[in-house]
Amino acid sequence: MKVVFFGTPEFAKTSLEAIYHSSHEIVGVVTVADKASGRGQKIQESPVKAFAVKNNLPVFQPEKLRNPEFLEKMRALNADVFVVVAFRMMPKVLFEMPRAGTFNLHASLLPDYRGAAPINYAVLNGELKTGATTFFINEKIDEGNILLQEEIEIMKDENAGELHDRLMVLGADLVVKTLDALSEGVLQERPQPLVKEPKNAFKIFKEDTRINWNQDGETVHNFIRGMSPYPAAFTTLKIGDELKTLKIYRGRFEKISKEALAGHSEIDKNTFKIFTADGVYYPEELQLEGKKKMNIKDFLNGFRNLQELSVG
Repeated sequence: MKVVFFGTPEFAKTSLEAIYHSSHEIVGVVTVADKASGRGQKIQESPVKAFAVKNNLPVFQPEKLRNPEFLEKMRALNADVFVVVAFRMMPKVLFEMPRAGTFNLHASLLPDYRGAAPINYAVLNGELKTGATTFFINEKIDEGNILLQEEIEIMKDENAGELHDRLMVLGADLVVKTLDALSEGVLQERPQPLVKEPKNAFKIFKEDTRINWNQDGETVHNFIRGMSPYPAAFTTLKIGDELKTLKIYRGRFEKISKEALAGHSEIDKNTFKIFTADGVYYPEELQLEGKKKMNIKDFLNGFRNLQELSVG
């Protein structure tokens, strides 16, 4: 099939690469415009664009998807199908263009976890499994007819970043399987089942990432790994009279008889423990405001007077 690919981040690039090495033909790649980032405001290309340029694929970077000139260029490509992975909302005039339709890859088992952060929410909610879904795009967010789904187990202490990397590979394989099946005419789309209480994956904002130590330890543990490595769960740490943000990326929880108030911390030269509602959480990888990410040993070595530290 002749494919136009729409995507931006590394997650999408892996799918683009899988299509490139398949029997299908990529006739165009649409991605975000280059933008300045970092301290030096250096112009950065998206991972999708970098791969496309390296492999001499035609690249399009429209500011607006409804731009008449851009739409005309898309029509001229005469693609059989559009494939969308980690891209923005598409207008109907665009997604209805190819004869075989436009399908999207979503990193969850739809209808669960529609929205911007399906991987994070699956982990922080303590799910034991998730997966990837390809579905036809319609005018509602993540609600189109399902094409293919594949399930994956979430490991006990796996964080969102680790699960992201596994789903990235699984999803790329599923995209090619979907293209193969569409090409052979053997794929039957099916409506998403109706759910009374949907599990949503809303966009995560800074205020959503603060750790609530009053919760049970399992919930705290899942929250931290669900936010790791990005956007990262945080608490505050009092150093003398100064209050600083402390991001926690990894740790372990131990359920014990309650010995202290939730949020109370104890620290010495070898251990840092924070009490939850039903036990103790031991941070193992963390980052203090203004410092680099480090393991707990290096973190504790950085303080001479450990009595000056307390969780806020």
